[in-house]
Amino acid sequence: MTQAIDILLVEDNPGDVRLTEEAFHESALENNLIVATDGVAALEYLRRNCAHAPDLILLDLNLPRMDGREVLCEIKSDPDLRRIPVVVMSTSDSEADIRASYDLHANCYVTKPVDFDAFTEIVRRIECFWLATVKLPGPH
Repeated sequence: MTQAIDILLVEDNPGDVRLTEEAFHESALENNLIVATDGVAALEYLRRNCAHAPDLILLDLNLPRMDGREVLCEIKSDPDLRRIPVVVMSTSDSEADIRASYDLHANCYVTKPVDFDAFTEIVRRIECFWLATVKLPGPH
């Protein structure tokens, strides 16, 4: 790809934000990582930039003001946003959280590892699959 990839990271943990930034900084793909630290800010960003939506959303479940489940529900019920792939990235490995995320039409669910190297590897695999392998729809 010659054009930079836009990724919206919805994450309130500064450590996870920093790890994700570092992993994408080392990427072979040119990318723009946009960070929203809560669900309300994420939806405001998406609605304000609807004409230039991100190529991928990385969404934490446990967020202030509006949790990730509510954000996911809003995204997937909005005709202008629903085609954006949403990868839920959570520390939870609860079957209830996994099922709820898929019921709300998450494109995939990843449990965040606590180890730095494992976390970086997960981010690289997400990038490789969602941004280099998968064919995504163009802007509407």
